[in-house]
Amino acid sequence: MKISARNVFKGKIAEINPGNVNTEVIIDIPGGFKVVSMISKNSAAHLNLKKGKTAYAVIKASSVMVAID
Repeated sequence: MKISARNVFKGKIAEINPGNVNTEVIIDIPGGFKVVSMISKNSAAHLNLKKGKTAYAVIKASSVMVAID
């Protein structure tokens, strides 16, 4: 796989939670962290996602916001 995004995290799918329109995918990545993503149900089906399968969290953001109380 070649991709221009710099933030690519390899992990294992921990949970798949389908909704009416979107599917929540939780990926366990090294260090005890989890990445949570909402993708379309069609994308989840196309990728044939299954718990325990290796997956990549690809993060491509044009901005990151920081907030405090």
